[in-house]
Amino acid sequence: MAEIVLKDVTKRFGAHLALDKVSMTVPDGSFVVLLGPTGAGKTTTLRMVSGLDHPDSGEVYIGGQPMRGLTPAQRNVAMVFQQYSLYPHLTVRQNLAFPLKSPLLKTPPAEIERKVNAIAEILQISHKLDNKATALSGGEMQRVSIGRALVRNPQIYLMDEPLSSLDAKLRADLRIELKSIQANSGATLLYVTHDQTEAMTMATHVGVLHHGRLVQFGSPREIYENPVSTYAATRLGQPRINFLPADIFPSAPRGAVTIGLRPEHIAQGLGEDSFVKRVEHLGDQTRLHLSFRNHDLITVTGAHTELRNGDIVKIQPDRPLYFDADGMRLT
Repeated sequence: MAEIVLKDVTKRFGAHLALDKVSMTVPDGSFVVLLGPTGAGKTTTLRMVSGLDHPDSGEVYIGGQPMRGLTPAQRNVAMVFQQYSLYPHLTVRQNLAFPLKSPLLKTPPAEIERKVNAIAEILQISHKLDNKATALSGGEMQRVSIGRALVRNPQIYLMDEPLSSLDAKLRADLRIELKSIQANSGATLLYVTHDQTEAMTMATHVGVLHHGRLVQFGSPREIYENPVSTYAATRLGQPRINFLPADIFPSAPRGAVTIGLRPEHIAQGLGEDSFVKRVEHLGDQTRLHLSFRNHDLITVTGAHTELRNGDIVKIQPDRPLYFDADGMRLT
């Protein structure tokens, strides 16, 4: 496997600046998730690494070697697209086996059969191996698309929202399997998603992109606990972080305009009165929707709380995050 390095990578599509001097190191053997809304530059970053597109300026390195001028095949990467990109006239078995039949790989037939069967079992499509791709559901086609990448042994796996079309249970199952495959193989994996749960549960590192700029790169825990801005703070966490005027509680530092409070960082029982608007029982915990000085916020409490709609509960900040007028973190 190989380390990926982007140095000042810039890409324009006409007047649109898709990537703006992005510099990032994806460590060898890591599972890196790129987060950001549509248009942030996530897929463009994958395409720079894969060789499907080329930077206007800056460089991409894989395993210490510059990639300028090299085709995707020469870079030895496997990419899973949002679209399924299957061969419709082939069966599932033939689609999975196709990458292994490349003259570059020279995979023996017995090894092809073993790998295809193993991946089909992991992806829960063994019973579909002899079906044509056109006879599959959308979720099944996406699993075959993932499988075509997993049967290979490339330097890098690139995945663009590969679980987005699957149902909730299969997404949860495949999150575990993908992470297990990546960890056991030592593969370097660069992964795009909008799903915070995927980022928190699978990633060793998260890259937060905003309007083509990399605004923060670190472990999921680091970005969750120490976001550099209000924007970065909103990319991880469910329920989302609460933002309130900084002076709504005492002791705000100089220059603070906004206070950010994760739901679990609102202490209850001491402080000032807030009104319970709604109580959501979720089994292992309860979410409280509160109104505090005409501001809405969400906090969490125990599964067996006796609080009800209309109750009054005292609250105060615990581990607050403060931000300036530009939304940048104050330390």
